Amino acid sequence: MADDKADGNPAEEVQVPIIEENEHKQAEVPPKKNIIPGKFFQIGISIGLICVFFICNAALFLRARMQMVGIVVVMVPLTVMFTIGLAFLGANSMENRRIPATPLWFEMKIHDNELWNNIKECIYDTGVCRDLALTSTKLKSYDFSMKKLSSVESGCCRPPADCPLQYVNATFWEKNDQMQTDSDTYNPDCDLWKNDRDALCYDCLTCRQGYMKALRSKWLKLGVFLVCMALLLISSHLSLFLVTMWELHIS
Repeated sequence: MADDKADGNPAEEVQVPIIEENEHKQAEVPPKKNIIPGKFFQIGISIGLICVFFICNAALFLRARMQMVGIVVVMVPLTVMFTIGLAFLGANSMENRRIPATPLWFEMKIHDNELWNNIKECIYDTGVCRDLALTSTKLKSYDFSMKKLSSVESGCCRPPADCPLQYVNATFWEKNDQMQTDSDTYNPDCDLWKNDRDALCYDCLTCRQGYMKALRSKWLKLGVFLVCMALLLISSHLSLFLVTMWELHIS
């Protein structure tokens, strides 16, 4: 029996490390130094929408007594709401770069390492890559390549597709010396990839680009919502104002 074990098949299966929650170690992601401006902006938008609700109700209350005051009071916040919505949609890009937390503002700041350290810690804390690894443990290379990944998963949790790396599991890739790489088109992100769940490709340019893509999609939906709501409320209050003025004129 001992001889059989000693002469065993050299192609014996090798255990591949898979991310486990109980093996958690101290993360190498730098500590957060300040709150990302986007959080302040999200809180501000939520408070602003609540204020718009109360102002619209106040305008309805003032409609019968002070028509001009009511329409001016309600038009100011609705105009601001409409302008912010246009900023999220990317209109007037030169001016929108000055508005914090908008996609164009982030595109200017995405190469700021201090800001990116805060962002990638948030990505790490959400467990996006850990969840991807846990849901892809049984997938083969072809199956994983056909799996639909989000822009953040594709950019931060796996190496770029043009890197000379071979799939083992979702967050573990081995160097493949047989893959040919052109030195003129070599992707520097390939050197930044690490088979360490605390590092992966968080420092890669593809991760930053993936985050920007997800942010633009989210802000685009918010921009459409703000513009549509602002136009609806503006048209409603203008119609109500004109009807009120017409009734006063008739009476």
